[in-house]
Amino acid sequence: MSSVIEFARRSKVVAFARAAVLAAAIGAIAPTAHAAGKVNVLYAGSLVNLMEHGIGPAFDKASGDTFQGFAGGSNKVANEIKGKLRQGDIFVSANPKVNDDLMGEANGNWVSWYVTFAQSPLVIGYSPSSKFAADFKSKPWYEVLEEPGIRIGRTDPKLDPKGALTVKLMSAAETFYKSSGLSQKIIGAPDNPEQVLPEETLVGRLQSGQLDVGFFYSTETADAKIPAVTLPQEIAPKAVYTATILHNAPNAAGADQFLGFFLGPDGRKIMQEHGLDVQRLSVAGDASGLPQHVKMLLDQSK
Repeated sequence: MSSVIEFARRSKVVAFARAAVLAAAIGAIAPTAHAAGKVNVLYAGSLVNLMEHGIGPAFDKASGDTFQGFAGGSNKVANEIKGKLRQGDIFVSANPKVNDDLMGEANGNWVSWYVTFAQSPLVIGYSPSSKFAADFKSKPWYEVLEEPGIRIGRTDPKLDPKGALTVKLMSAAETFYKSSGLSQKIIGAPDNPEQVLPEETLVGRLQSGQLDVGFFYSTETADAKIPAVTLPQEIAPKAVYTATILHNAPNAAGADQFLGFFLGPDGRKIMQEHGLDVQRLSVAGDASGLPQHVKMLLDQSK
């Protein structure tokens, strides 16, 4: 009887050992597996609705990880990253040049590569309850913006690409419409305190009636169902959205998982639903440092 018990005991030990070896082997061929945790995404303020109500919840459900977002002007967020005032796993910008300012030893080597994934043109969004709303249907947009008393909102050109594109638009409009001094009449100085507001608050201020009109990306007006004036293609600048994983990201594995979802079919579908013009993925910088999921998506898009 004792020999039978001893045999059974040895069989269990052998079985347990085999199971342990098998588990180790599975782990060795599954490098993407990681403990669920928070993925901290620092992103352009124009993507608040997309991230907080679209991508974030969908990613949480699909991955088991937890999306944690922070929105702000792309230049402002980049400056905070460089100054070590804000830490994150992922940086999503509305202008590729912002990433360039985070590259190289002189800039802290925060970024070594970035992927371009979507665009969104600048538009004029206005409040349907504004007393100036009807004028946008009967007059050129720039004439309406010159009307006395109109409250205009835009972002800081030093902190946000959209603010810089607004200044660029107004400069181009002077030539396009043959109207010298148009920019000064409408927006005044680039840092005009009567108009410049934080990017992440601009939509809310328009919706609450604090503004009559604002300069937005089309994804913002489409998302928030804000009526908008489409600008001529010859002068309408565009946001060009990029994404990257920051150097020394606290949750690098989770960041790779996030970008795999965000830049993949499910994420791109959500982007389109929120009014983004998705484009073929392209990479800039040192592609040798691409993480697994991002590399796979880029290979598939070739």
